[in-house]
Amino acid sequence: MYGKNMASKLQENRIAKLQKIRALGIEPFGHRFEKTHSLAQIRSSYSEQAAESAIRAAGRIILLRSMGKLIFATIRDATGDIQICLRKDDMPDDFALAKLLDLGDIIGVEGKLGKTQTAEITIFVRKLTLLNKSLLPPPEKWHGLQDVDLRYRQRYVDLCVNPAVMEVFKKRSAIIEHMRQVLLQQGFIEVDTPALQPIYGGAAAKPFTTHHNTLDMELFLRISPELYLKRLLVGGMERVFEFARVFRNEGISTKHNPEYTLLEVYQAYGDYNDMMALTEQLVSTAAQKVCGSMVVPYTRKLLQPDGQAREETIEIDYSPPWRRVKYTQALQQYAGVAVEDISAVRAKARQLHLEEKGMDDAVVINKVFEQCVEERLIQPSFVIDYPASLCPLTRRAPDNPQLALRFEPYVMSMEIGNAYTELNDPLVQEENLRSTLAGEDRNETMRVMDEDFIRALKFGMPPAGGLGIGVDRLVMLLTNSPSIRDVILFPLMRPS
Repeated sequence: MYGKNMASKLQENRIAKLQKIRALGIEPFGHRFEKTHSLAQIRSSYSEQAAESAIRAAGRIILLRSMGKLIFATIRDATGDIQICLRKDDMPDDFALAKLLDLGDIIGVEGKLGKTQTAEITIFVRKLTLLNKSLLPPPEKWHGLQDVDLRYRQRYVDLCVNPAVMEVFKKRSAIIEHMRQVLLQQGFIEVDTPALQPIYGGAAAKPFTTHHNTLDMELFLRISPELYLKRLLVGGMERVFEFARVFRNEGISTKHNPEYTLLEVYQAYGDYNDMMALTEQLVSTAAQKVCGSMVVPYTRKLLQPDGQAREETIEIDYSPPWRRVKYTQALQQYAGVAVEDISAVRAKARQLHLEEKGMDDAVVINKVFEQCVEERLIQPSFVIDYPASLCPLTRRAPDNPQLALRFEPYVMSMEIGNAYTELNDPLVQEENLRSTLAGEDRNETMRVMDEDFIRALKFGMPPAGGLGIGVDRLVMLLTNSPSIRDVILFPLMRPS
């Protein structure tokens, strides 16, 4: 971007032009403008027969070349770019306005469609309408805003100047809409559950707290919609889903943002096998629909021994069936320790420089798993059958109560979801939650038991499968984006 002094001077010049525009009797901040075509439609439908047809289009000026009585410009809308030509002889009444245009201005044009001598599709303007006078200069090079931190802080500029960024967010919308349609076609109902909750639960995470003045009560932004969606199963809504904004008062990284989008799905009379099949269907068909193939490249950075980073692109094949690997087998294979041998697990943790003193065995086991196993899970894989101590909301395996019927899908070493065969025994559920409360720091998970949730289970919840998919991480993978901030329009940022 420009330095502050230069930007201030450029802004002063633009304000001077704004005053000149007003002196012409023109309102520089526009009004409704009815377009006949988007710019992509104009380009895609051009033919010799269409030449000379009347066009009404609008967009932001991204290139501007003035040559006396002839001005060439390129305008951009949400669909693409097109060249326009403004000639004094064609628009004598509006050419004074045309001479006062700047990069970044938003204009409407009426004219004839044709081609220049270099065969460039062009709108030859007969009437010009100023829709917005830009008072701040765009980045010096419209072909890209390169400063990553600035791109996230000024997403409005990023979208204007980086067409690839616009494409990412169009794909994000298409991925969400595709998953929604898949679920609706299978009889699921989309619902909304509270984002403000008096008791938070459904995950192990730190919440954001707030206060309701009228009721004089502490509330929490939800860390999960799970316990409310299960109440709906009790109420007879057999297939439900929600695209939920959830909030976790935790770290920020390329894989974590404190506010993110979670798709949660519950299916009565199903189990985690149904959820595995549904995960494969949602993700593989989204890849096919949005990316044109179930094989999608993803580029990651690897740190070399000399401290330098290199890029590696891997073709990720989302075609079902995905690999299935048991948690205990993966730990044994990649960490060289058995879940049952907690002394060996703790020794491994110390070897990896992981904190393990005073921590519950299950927590240490999972830390070793994350360090040793996750990096090996590149192609789409389901890690299944977790230690039961890690899963207080999950049904146990009937032949081994030490295992929970849970899976997590992994792609490119990144967990993209979580799923269970849901626990619907209210007495076991209550005991598990009380044990969790007794063993946790009060700032870490639930502070109090959600007695109403237990009451709901006592009325009877059908057996069910439940699934959560991190939408932002999935979009990262399907758009080849290196950071979660690249797929969230307005990620949380430290004050500049």
